[in-house]
Amino acid sequence: MKKSLFAACLVSALAVCGAAMADDATVTSAGLTEDAPVGKAAGTFMVRVRAIGVIPLNSSSSITPIGGHVSATAQAAPEVDFSYFLTDNIAFELIAATTRHNISAKDTVVGNVDVGSVWVLPPTLTVQYHFMPKERFSPYLGAGINATFFYGSSASGPTVTSVSYSNNVGAAIQAGFDYNVSGHWFANFDIKQIFLNTTANINTVLGPVKANTALNPLVIGAGIGYRF
Repeated sequence: MKKSLFAACLVSALAVCGAAMADDATVTSAGLTEDAPVGKAAGTFMVRVRAIGVIPLNSSSSITPIGGHVSATAQAAPEVDFSYFLTDNIAFELIAATTRHNISAKDTVVGNVDVGSVWVLPPTLTVQYHFMPKERFSPYLGAGINATFFYGSSASGPTVTSVSYSNNVGAAIQAGFDYNVSGHWFANFDIKQIFLNTTANINTVLGPVKANTALNPLVIGAGIGYRF
């Protein structure tokens, strides 16, 4: 499942990137734009569109009083991010995306339980250092903060009657690269590790259940960017 999500993200991003490159080449042949790469520069903005795979690692959890562990499904989604270059090397990036995940409790005293689904909105702000900003290939590292909001939760029923999740704030680390394909167009690959804990309060026909879990999703994405 994780490999197929990653492959889907890469294929989607490459297809979009190819279309953008073809469009840029058409404009260039018409003499309307420069084909030379522009690199990264202080005081400029970059907007990227990525296809991402969000993979909860479910690194640790506890469920009271029935035991077991929490499992959240991986999901693919589009993502948009906005970057501002304070200097040629240092940039601030804000990402926007939302995904829907199915939640279950595994290996409890009553077996595996389908809890339901929930939408997750995890805006993340990172500070990045971009190496070789004037070269076509420019890798970067980043670190920052994530605020995760859970909404649109739906209980599976009939065993689970309602469920809610606590919003939380955590750290995020990041690595990736941009490749200045042509003019202002960039291809991008990016990977983030978000450190996310949440508490689920679950009402069941047998009584209340509380689940504490470290979802810690890995976010893998690829796409295109345009530098203004």
